[in-house]
Amino acid sequence: MKTPARLAAEKRGRQGGRIAAWWLRLKGWSILARRVRTPLGEVDLIARRGAMVAFVEVKARASASALDEAIDERRLARVAAAAEVLAATYLSPGDDMRIDVMLLAPGQRPRHLENVWHGG
Repeated sequence: MKTPARLAAEKRGRQGGRIAAWWLRLKGWSILARRVRTPLGEVDLIARRGAMVAFVEVKARASASALDEAIDERRLARVAAAAEVLAATYLSPGDDMRIDVMLLAPGQRPRHLENVWHGG
């Protein structure tokens, strides 16, 4: 059974995914998929703008200060591994791909960090 804290975190994560997708659409991105699971990890959002496909990790926290520790190399490596598995499904010939992060906290504008993974 999930604890109330875990349920609240999952709800915040789903809401964060909706906000991040909305923000990306405002910036001209099309959302191709949400919460895609692979054996190597999960990608929160897959988005396309032109020939660029972004595999987006969304982190929503209760406070802006908590966002500083929301993402680390281990988490990014999991997203990158999942993106490699999913690339054949979502990329067309000539497309580029990158790993992005969206950071969300109440009362703050979403922070979109582009191309954050360079191998590790």
